[in-house]
Amino acid sequence: MLISSYNQKALGDILIVYVAPDVDEQAVETHQSITRIYDPAKNETLGYNIANVSQILGQLNVNGQVFLTDAQVDQLNEALAAADFVPDLKADHEPKFVVGYVKTAEQHPDSNHLLVTQTEVQDGQVVQIVSGSPNMQADIKVVVAEVGAMMPDGLIIWPGKLRGVESDGMISSGRELRIPNAPDRPGALILPDDYEVGQPFDFEKAQTLFQ
Repeated sequence: MLISSYNQKALGDILIVYVAPDVDEQAVETHQSITRIYDPAKNETLGYNIANVSQILGQLNVNGQVFLTDAQVDQLNEALAAADFVPDLKADHEPKFVVGYVKTAEQHPDSNHLLVTQTEVQDGQVVQIVSGSPNMQADIKVVVAEVGAMMPDGLIIWPGKLRGVESDGMISSGRELRIPNAPDRPGALILPDDYEVGQPFDFEKAQTLFQ
């Protein structure tokens, strides 16, 4: 997993890199201009803050998520190695927002407003996603933010549990995806039939969904 973001106005010339979910207890170590955030119990890297990143990658004209190329990941790994860190970043080009198909939607065993769905995503894979959307039901096409997705508001989707039930991904609303003119109320974005299950969600095509 590799998720990165950049906001020079708010944070300065720092690339924020996530490779694993947060844990309750974290530790940091800084070498040169790079800070590693890690799980001290397992010594597993959670992410990096890479300062003066424009000296490594050149100017980033991005405000939000950065989609790193293979060459850029190689450059970051070289910088990690030069700072005496393990160069452990791996490029991730898998689409994270895909057209999903809700095969089943069953009542959550410990909630009267949550449903546990079995939802088909890429390559015929079926994932379990807990949803609180009031319009959730079986036999609809939706937008699934898969594990590793960064939502437009900066929220990162990690595996988790909702009221004790495993949930791997999020079925998104048009408002959460910032589709123009999407209703300002809760509810999954239900897609027309011409969207193909398992394909990357086409944000450009979706600009006219609510016109």
